[in-house]
Amino acid sequence: MSAIVPVILSGGSGTRLWPMSRPERPKQFLALTAAETMLQLTAARAHGDAFAAPIVVANAAHADQVETQLAEITASPQAIILEPAGRNTAPAIALAALEADGKAPLLVMPSDHVIADPDAFHAAIHVALPLVEDGWMVTFGITPDAPETGYGYIKVGDEVAAGVHRVARFVEKPQRDVAEAMIASGDHAWNGGIFLFCADAYLKALEQFRPDIFAAAKASLEGAQRDGVRVHPDKTAFEASPSDSIDYAVMEKAERVAVVPVAMGWSDVGSWDALHTIADNDEHGNVVNGDAIVLDSRNCLVRSDGARIAMVGVENLIVVASGNDILILPRGRGQDVKLLQEEMNRK
Repeated sequence: MSAIVPVILSGGSGTRLWPMSRPERPKQFLALTAAETMLQLTAARAHGDAFAAPIVVANAAHADQVETQLAEITASPQAIILEPAGRNTAPAIALAALEADGKAPLLVMPSDHVIADPDAFHAAIHVALPLVEDGWMVTFGITPDAPETGYGYIKVGDEVAAGVHRVARFVEKPQRDVAEAMIASGDHAWNGGIFLFCADAYLKALEQFRPDIFAAAKASLEGAQRDGVRVHPDKTAFEASPSDSIDYAVMEKAERVAVVPVAMGWSDVGSWDALHTIADNDEHGNVVNGDAIVLDSRNCLVRSDGARIAMVGVENLIVVASGNDILILPRGRGQDVKLLQEEMNRK
């Protein structure tokens, strides 16, 4: 097969990591877990002889950030497709698939996830490739370590090749008792939103199951304006596309869909709680970044990009300062950041 084309989806807004993640600079452009940003880490794990230059699908407002950050790690993209509007993952991936060579295998990855064990990830890709060459669409099922209710799940079906199983079904984000039962059964994986398939296989399935999305993406790319590696799809045509995820539009409907279960240290870093879990803690369980003094405190996440934070005698807090905004909440309430944003927007 030809080299794998990484397709990096960078359209997310990362609102759950407010106040550092903001619409103008969402979390994929932040260095949260290493010296490199999330986008840079994503591009770096799909780099080398097996991989072609990436295609990035991003918000048009972030074009400069994408180009600058990839240049810093010498990961020059073959295209940066700049969405004129957000329409979820099915149309975004369609743009990339139309831009790529039809026979090229596409490795579709969100730009803002962590994979601590890239070797395990690469091994899973190698296992999946023979089926991809045969026209299958493959997703990577994350080996679960807790009954998370914030993730979708995949029921792992019969083995169709060594290490590769048919997807029995996709499961919506469950209630806790359902998640516990799925974990106990041993035949479910988290749906991490990472896929491998040939461009033509995806487009054929999309045209079959969602011809409206396919037609809008195709028309928008045919009418695109190009400026170097930057591709500007036609705004009117793309906005005509319905908004839908690849899971609903294609993966849940197609016949030859497989899953490769893999334990690779994955996290979607979907909250400050998640960042505390995966980050290096000190001997007191604290994660401290930026200008902060933390005394006699336990199991806290403290982060600042400017203002000094001073804490004494507290436990299990998240404190994040960015610009003029300060976030304080108990650990375990990270998902409630969205409630704060709703209230701020209301006021």
